[in-house]
Amino acid sequence: VSKGPGSTKVAKSTAVPPGPPVYLDLVYIPNHSNRKNVDVEFFKRVRSSYYVVSGNDAAAEEPSRAVLDSLLEGKAQWESNMQVTLIPTHDSEVMREWYQETHEKQQDLNIMVLASSSTVVMQDESFPACKIEL
Repeated sequence: VSKGPGSTKVAKSTAVPPGPPVYLDLVYIPNHSNRKNVDVEFFKRVRSSYYVVSGNDAAAEEPSRAVLDSLLEGKAQWESNMQVTLIPTHDSEVMREWYQETHEKQQDLNIMVLASSSTVVMQDESFPACKIEL
C-alpha cells in the first residue's frame, strides 16, 4: 500500500527552538502563567530581571505551580546568578504555598518575590502597586 505525499503526519513541536538566551528587563509571563504555554525552556531562554506573574483562577490553575517550578529549574541553568524579582498581580494560594515551600531554593537562586504594601486609588478602584526601577 503506497501513501500519497499529503498523507504523512508531522508532529507539531511546541518546544522553543534552540538558540541563545534573550535578556530582558521586564517580562510578563504569558497566558496568566498557565503551564500550557510556559515551561522550563521558556525560563532557560527568556531571562529577565523581573517577571510579572498574573492569574487568580484556581480552577484554571492560573498561576500554575508547574510554571513557578519551571522558573526555579530554568534559572538554575543560567551561567550567572543575577537577581530576579517575581511580581505577582494577585495574592493567590498557589503563590503563597510555592513561596513557602521553595523559599530556600529561591534564596539560593537569588529570586525575590515582591509583595506590595502600596495601594493605588483611581476613581472608584483601588489596587496593589509596586515600583520598578530599570
